[in-house]
Amino acid sequence: MSGPAPEGVAVLRLVLGDQLSDSLAGLGDLDPQRDAVLMAEVRDEATYVRHHKQKIALTFAAMRAFAARLTSRGVEVRYVRIDAPGNTHSIVGELQRALTEGVFGKVVLTECGEWRLAEALKAFQLDASVPVEIREDTRFICSHDRFRRWAADKRELRMEFFYREMRRETGLLMDGAQPEGGRWNFDAENRRKLTRGLRPPDRLRTPPSATTLEAIEDVRRLFPAHFGELDTFGWPTTAEEAEAVASDFLDRILPAFGDWQDAMSDGEPWMWHGLISTSINLGLLDPLDICRRAEAVYRAGNAPLNAVEGFIRQILGWREYMRGMYWLKVPEYRLRNALDADRELPWFFWSGETDMACVAEVVGTSRTNAYAHHIQRLMVTGNLAMMLGVHPDAVDDWYMTVYADAYEWVEMPNTRGMATFADGGIVGSKPYAASGAYINRMSDYCGGCRYDVKGKTGDGACPFNRLYWGFLERNRGYLGGNIRLAMPYRTLDGFGEEKRAALLKEAEAARRYLGATPRVDRG
Repeated sequence: MSGPAPEGVAVLRLVLGDQLSDSLAGLGDLDPQRDAVLMAEVRDEATYVRHHKQKIALTFAAMRAFAARLTSRGVEVRYVRIDAPGNTHSIVGELQRALTEGVFGKVVLTECGEWRLAEALKAFQLDASVPVEIREDTRFICSHDRFRRWAADKRELRMEFFYREMRRETGLLMDGAQPEGGRWNFDAENRRKLTRGLRPPDRLRTPPSATTLEAIEDVRRLFPAHFGELDTFGWPTTAEEAEAVASDFLDRILPAFGDWQDAMSDGEPWMWHGLISTSINLGLLDPLDICRRAEAVYRAGNAPLNAVEGFIRQILGWREYMRGMYWLKVPEYRLRNALDADRELPWFFWSGETDMACVAEVVGTSRTNAYAHHIQRLMVTGNLAMMLGVHPDAVDDWYMTVYADAYEWVEMPNTRGMATFADGGIVGSKPYAASGAYINRMSDYCGGCRYDVKGKTGDGACPFNRLYWGFLERNRGYLGGNIRLAMPYRTLDGFGEEKRAALLKEAEAARRYLGATPRVDRG
């Protein structure tokens, strides 16, 4: 049921775990004398994938803190804890229970961020006994309608051109009608390998509050089999804590972010990255405000343009673009598998038990911190999963499980579009396939690795090298006409038929050696 409620009736207002913002559309006209807010910790949301323990603890702790914030302002909060008696363990179930147990004439909620839950809430809207209003989430810089209008007349929906449009509309890093510095993109200057002897600065981490410690213990008790460790938890759970981390990044870290944003180093999980994606995705920080503050650092002469442009592009460009693409393409996008990937995800993606130093490091920091930075996600685990031919459903599940900032609207387009090319080129113009040479150039992982980064064949050779040419040959039918792959395919053609067949055989041997066996039919 939808439509207006009689004036003056009590309104039940739903706040989800990633909607922890004072500016949330669903709270805009809240009347503390009349309305109530519903917040619920439910197993449906904690287990539809087996989320990292830190992700669940972060969400519960941040929800509890936000509920206390509302209560301190005189708002009635109907808060349902994960172990509360009567918990139905679904968002719709808790809405229905609240309507049964309370006297409400209307439900107001803000649209959610995942298609799965959105469909359930639309069904609830149709069946509810009172009017249900679903409001657009205005916390994003680009609305759904604005993104659809941008996409409507485009043959290719490339992020770079969307990003330029957003720069013009927001005025960020603009010099009149032209981009600041005469260029839209300084990415070519942001690919430096870590200089020998240079170490990243210490980072501000957030000691768990009493509320957070309680949430951590609840997760430890109730979700013991989920992936990840809890003892290293250090994520902000309130707007104030998030602001402290953001301010520290803008003041101390941002100036060097550009130079080293693609670099990787053993035992250095944070490098010069922002560590604010969890806070933005929960609603504790405003993305446009963060972008404007980063620009102000540049205007004040305290950070170079390549650093600030690269940082703003991650939020104004990639984050907004991925959200727009997700809602433009779901639900069909969830089924895309352009390269017919059909292999199982090897166990070492979960255990970290592998002699590949780069993979062991990335899986290790993912387990310990629920975090890895974008190049680790794309060029180590994503690149490997793609060249192994792992089915995109399994890759989706892995990325959604292991990272504290993972929500389907941002993770799926990254996984299917960037990491695995499963969407066939909707998001990326080519697959991000690379041999061990790239990882060796951008990291210090390879020096101590058991595998020879220059070796091409055999069990002692770098697995990325063994897989690379076979991946291209195996997918020649789909990728052979891609102009951005013209050079490697010319090289491959020059090898001759016999060598190409040997490269296919070598890649298949590597796939099986690493545990990427043919996938068991899930039908």
